[in-house]
Amino acid sequence: MHYLLTTLMIMTTISSMAQDGKASTIKKTFSRQTKVSILIEADAAIVWALLTNAEDFPRWNSTITSLEGNIRLGEKIRLKSTLDEKRTFKIKVKEFVPEKRMVWGDGKGKRVFLLDSAEGGKLRFTMDEKMGGMMFPLYAKYIPPFDEAFEDFAADLKQEAETIQGASN
Repeated sequence: MHYLLTTLMIMTTISSMAQDGKASTIKKTFSRQTKVSILIEADAAIVWALLTNAEDFPRWNSTITSLEGNIRLGEKIRLKSTLDEKRTFKIKVKEFVPEKRMVWGDGKGKRVFLLDSAEGGKLRFTMDEKMGGMMFPLYAKYIPPFDEAFEDFAADLKQEAETIQGASN
């Protein structure tokens, strides 16, 4: 029971801290979780199109230097990030619910993208990545912090989606 209450308190803290485009990170011995959430004044279809067009990612997203492959259920993509430009991340698209939810992951973790309706006809975009496992303590110190990159990702997505929405009105 104590574990459940502690977990609920941590998740509530992450949810409340990771809003308005500010990322939050929870570090534990065997895992690390970073989350960001931001309101976007654009249709879910626009945001989803941006999130699922691999070829276009580097144009609007300052945190991605290249993204190859098809962002579709079961497909593998190859991603290069500004966090480690020498490394290519090989990620599988594990869940794909159009205009709602997408999950990318590998053996070390997963990144969840969520689109939810929010007040005033806005859209809440949330990106939540958790990595870990029994071997995590051995390599955790080599993984750079994600907070700034998550904030930039969310801000870039908001800017591009709202620009497209404004042009279509």
